[in-house]
Amino acid sequence: MVSSDQRRRQLARDKFQRQQQRREEARGRRKRLTVIIASSVAAVAVIGGGSYLALSGDDTKKDTADAAASASPSPSEESKAPEPAMKIDKKATYTMALGTSQGDISFSMKAAKAPHTTNSFKSLADKGFFDGTKCHRLTTQGIFVLQCGDPKGDGTGGPGYTIPDENLDGLGKPGKDGTVTYPAGTVAMANAGPQTGGSQFFLVYKDSKLPPNYTPFGTMDDASLKTLKEIGAAGAAGGAPDAAPKKEVKITKATVDKS
Repeated sequence: MVSSDQRRRQLARDKFQRQQQRREEARGRRKRLTVIIASSVAAVAVIGGGSYLALSGDDTKKDTADAAASASPSPSEESKAPEPAMKIDKKATYTMALGTSQGDISFSMKAAKAPHTTNSFKSLADKGFFDGTKCHRLTTQGIFVLQCGDPKGDGTGGPGYTIPDENLDGLGKPGKDGTVTYPAGTVAMANAGPQTGGSQFFLVYKDSKLPPNYTPFGTMDDASLKTLKEIGAAGAAGGAPDAAPKKEVKITKATVDKS
């Protein structure tokens, strides 16, 4: 017999997967709309040396709503820069240190397990990409994560490029329900589908079952996990199970150094 707690976890996982599916459908609609408009508009407005096409209508509004509801970053459909050139030592371990408004959080990254992710995070941190950004999402039912790394702060931002999925078998084989356990203290990539990692990542403050679709690339130390658990215990805004953290978590400084 399925317990009420198991049922809640399953519902939370189902919701998470539906959000991912809606994101993929929304991305497909955006591509189709861009093609239609580009082929029918004779002139493109130019502002400050840059060109743009204005999208409007119900589909665009729904796309925006879908994007805001999703856990995933939303890389630009119009243009994507290449990921940073590989500059890290793939045999080394790196530490990412986050100074936040709720205390320091740090985690180790093994480059051998996730070289593209580690290299990207070092490149972004070196440029100050994460500085001043807010962790925009906290979940308190079914899955227990704090999501950060979005420069827009609404779940749709990214660095302008994507990185591949890595280490997806690092947490073991999926169970009969198709999930694996992301243990408390794990740091993993959010995404908008396969091979679409950007800058958004989530920190797990309590064991959470999810499909093995999210690159696990970091592990927090005990002090950092304690800080994260305190953020989780405070809950999400308005008492919601999935919203911005009640205690604002702003990253004041992020650094990545070789351990």
